[in-house]
Amino acid sequence: MIFDTHVHYNSDAFSEDRDAVIHSLQAAGVGTVVNIASDIDSLTECRELGKKYPFIYYTLGIHPSDCGTMTAETLQQIRIGLLEEKAVAVGEIGLDYYWPQPDRQTQQHWFRQQLRLAAEMRKPVVIHSRNAAEDTMQILQEEHGGANGGVIHCYSYSREMAVEFVKMGFHIGVGGVVTFSNSKRIKKVVQDIPIENIVLETDAPYLAPVPFRGKRNTSALLPYVVEAIAELKGMEAEDVIRITEENARRMYRMTA
Repeated sequence: MIFDTHVHYNSDAFSEDRDAVIHSLQAAGVGTVVNIASDIDSLTECRELGKKYPFIYYTLGIHPSDCGTMTAETLQQIRIGLLEEKAVAVGEIGLDYYWPQPDRQTQQHWFRQQLRLAAEMRKPVVIHSRNAAEDTMQILQEEHGGANGGVIHCYSYSREMAVEFVKMGFHIGVGGVVTFSNSKRIKKVVQDIPIENIVLETDAPYLAPVPFRGKRNTSALLPYVVEAIAELKGMEAEDVIRITEENARRMYRMTA
C-alpha cells in the first residue's frame, strides 16, 4: 500500500474534519503515514495522533522557520519523545533562507544541534532545505548527517546535488510538485536517480498535485504522484507503490 512519509495532519487546515480525512485514507490505498513535527506545539500533537491511529507514526523536531524560540529544554523534550516506539525520526529540521528570520546563524546552530541529537539517538532525519543548498550540504557533510539515513524532503535542487545526497545515505522525497508542468528539476531527478532512493510524500495540507493544485492536499491524492513517477521512469504504478513503500520502511526502520 501507499506509504506517505511526510504529512501534517495536526495542521489547522484539518481542524474541522481531521478524523474523517484520516479514517478515509486506508480505503484510498494508503497503508502508512508519518506525521511530521515542525514547531513546539506539534511535538505533542504528533504524539497524540500516533497514539490515536495505529497506522500513523511520527517524527519529532523543529522546523528552521520555528527554531528561533528553541532552547536546551526543547531539545531535551525531543530526546525524551524519541524513546517512544512510534517516533521514527528527527524532523523536520534544516535551513530555510526564503524568509529573513530566524537569522541564518540561529538556523544553522539548531540544525547542527538536532543533527547531533539524531546521531546520539541513532535516528534518521527529515531535512527541510529551501534556498539553502550549499549550506545544507556543507552542514550535513560536517555533521555526518546521513549516517543514520533520512530524506531530503520536498526536493527542489539539481540532479547533481541529488546524486550527492543519495551517496550520503539520503532518500529523495517526491510529492505533488512532480506533477506540475514547470517542475523540470524534480522530473529530471526522478528520471535519473534509482527508484530505490525515492520515497513518496504529500506535505499535506500543502502542495497538492495536479489537478488539485492550490487546494488542500491529503495522502489520498498520492496516486497522482505515483502515476507521474511511473511515467517518468517507465514503470508500472503498482511497482512504484511497492518499491517506495519498501524504501520508506527501510528508511524509517519499520519492519511491519
